[in-house]
Parts: sequence; structure tokens; C-alpha cells
Amino acid sequence: MPNSERAAAILPLAVTKLCYQLGGKRLIDEISFVLEAGPCSVLLGPNGAGKTLILRLCHGLLDPSGGSIEWCGPGAADASRQLAMVFQRPVLLRRSVAANVDYAMRLRGLSRRQRAARSARVLEATGLDAMAHRSAQQLSVGEQQRLALARAWALRPQVLLLDEHAASLDPGACRALESAIRAIREDGTKILMTTHDMGQARRMADEVLFLHRGRLLEQTPAEEFFESPASAEASAFLRGELPW
Repeated sequence: MPNSERAAAILPLAVTKLCYQLGGKRLIDEISFVLEAGPCSVLLGPNGAGKTLILRLCHGLLDPSGGSIEWCGPGAADASRQLAMVFQRPVLLRRSVAANVDYAMRLRGLSRRQRAARSARVLEATGLDAMAHRSAQQLSVGEQQRLALARAWALRPQVLLLDEHAASLDPGACRALESAIRAIREDGTKILMTTHDMGQARRMADEVLFLHRGRLLEQTPAEEFFESPASAEASAFLRGELPW
């Protein structure tokens, strides 16, 4: 989409002393960071570090127990409409591939002409155009994830949150998904994602936010993180010495 058609920017995102507590246990402990437009930001850390919670808090699906999440761009008032999230197990409608994409746009009030043009574009870019009339339930797991991406992309979000979107995929399906994510990023969407696949993290990340036990230990350029992490916990994690 041309920049002139985009809504006013919602980025940067400023997260300040963010806390999240559940059942008396603090799961997110005074995390602070700033996300700028452009770089693909990857959340890394062992299981239970708080990666998925960060995504859900940033999306507004959970309310923080303390601290703040502030979209600082001129379009901040419209931030909720400029976010999209793809979960590890996306929920798809019992309709065709094309109908899944179209439905999301209809809910946003797009015209039939707009919906048709966007649907054709995102399905082609994600390699699903030949499957447009197939039932979404008949797709492979990898194809379903690409459909979830296409559906989110059709809404032209400024920020796309991806939660372990490639978990359990074979290498070919994973690379196809990564190709679709790169296309979305090239279209101007900020990517914030989690992954346990270190190969994928190395291929996709421009910067890494490393979490451990609910705390942010590093926000580092990806090359620097993988070559010379600043924290002992990150070094151990990269050696596979921390539990996943």
C-alpha cells in the first residue's frame, strides 16, 4: 500500500516498567523497552520467560498490573486498528481460503472492490492464490499459518505480532512462511515475533529482545546478540544450557 494511503503512524512503542501478575506471582517484572518502525524485532528466551505475555500485553489482550504501554506516534488514538496478531494455532473460519481473508476485511468496512484487490494480492504473495476456493480446513498446518498471515496482512496493520507462528513446521513450510513475513515487512509493517527456532531467529531478526524469568536482560542488534551476548543468561541460552 502506498504510504499516502496509510493511517498516521502509531510507532514508536514505549514500554515502561511493565508488570504482569497472576495468582500472586509476578510473571512480567518491570520491563522497559522502545520499539521503532522498521527493524524486525524478535523476542527470545526460554519457556516461561514471558514472551507470549509481552505480545498479548502490547496487543491489549491483557491489562498490565503495573507500568505503561504507550504508542507514541501521531496516530496513537487509532492504535487498536493498526495492530494484528497471528497465534501459534490460528482460528480459521469453516469457509474457503478467500472467504477467510474477505471476512476480516468486511468487518473493517472495506468496499467489495477494495476487498477483491487486497485479497488477490495477499493470496498471491503468500502462495495461496491457487487454493483460494479450497476449504481452509483442508489446508496443511503450514498453509493455514500462511492463510492467517494473509488475513492479517489484508488489514494493512502497522504492527504485526507473531507468536511461535512456525512451531512444528518442516523446513520447507517454515521458509515459505518466512518469505511471506518478509513481503509483509517490505510492505511497511513492523514485525514483533517470538520463536524458539534459533535458525529462524538468525535469518529474520534485526534486533533481539532477550527475556529471562519475566525480566528483559538485553535489547541488542541481532548480529551482536548472536556473536557476543551481553548477559550470562543469554550466553547460556545460546549454548542450550537453559530449559526451553
